[in-house]
Amino acid sequence: MIQLSVHFSLEEATASSTATRLSIPNLPSEGQRLNMIEAAHYLEQIRDMLGAPIYVDSWLRVPALNTAIGGAAKSAHMDGWAIDFTCPAFGTPQEIVRRIQDSGLAFDQCIQEGTWVHISFAPEMRQQVLTARFTAGKPTTYSMGV
Repeated sequence: MIQLSVHFSLEEATASSTATRLSIPNLPSEGQRLNMIEAAHYLEQIRDMLGAPIYVDSWLRVPALNTAIGGAAKSAHMDGWAIDFTCPAFGTPQEIVRRIQDSGLAFDQCIQEGTWVHISFAPEMRQQVLTARFTAGKPTTYSMGV
């Protein structure tokens, strides 16, 4: 098993039931892999600050997979910078986002997206904290803060 960091493997970072179902190879290029190693470094810091294991729901999405799941056209997942995760032992996604926001950790976006947290370490490092709002039949909307 190839490790991106102490607690995060390439296997978990590329796992996708949608990719498996649609036979989409969700394998990183060298550039994506290097981005994922850097993102894993930051994710290790989040794991330490939360004091509990992090469960990755989605990390790398090759363009075909991103399209298949209806991801944003410029999703940071496609570059290996973004991770959707939960940490039930720490608390709710809202509590996690607040903890990350208060920590001083550098990030690009940290979004409370319903039952999970989306964090991106894209080079812009905007420190943007958002909350996603989901309404059936309508596009997702985002508001500043948690």
